[in-house]
Amino acid sequence: MAYEITEIKKIGIGLIGFGIFFAFLGIILFFDRGLLALGNIFSLAGVAILLGWRSTWALFTYRANFKGSASFLLGLFFICVRWPIVGIILEIFSCVFLFSGFWSSIKVFLYHIPVVGWIIQFISPP
Repeated sequence: MAYEITEIKKIGIGLIGFGIFFAFLGIILFFDRGLLALGNIFSLAGVAILLGWRSTWALFTYRANFKGSASFLLGLFFICVRWPIVGIILEIFSCVFLFSGFWSSIKVFLYHIPVVGWIIQFISPP
């Protein structure tokens, strides 16, 4: 089955969740550099485990995704050199470009979450 969630994929989803949590906590605590870096590491590891190493490498090195990959690495660099606001803006920009092919799958997934799905269906019909 294509959408079967194995134990490895559960770990990847958990790491992405930790990454989002640490990034959110880093933003809430006045752009704490350490928490933002941990959030990036957890998110990147989670994506790599969820998609697989080859698919992740292909995602970041695909020519059409070069703008997203470069802005992600530049954002990570800015976070490390103590410019976290610029780094976060670049990473949000990179997420939009890197994962633009997944938006339809994300939308279908969000429709199945009870409260979020009702809100999305109310705002924009499928």
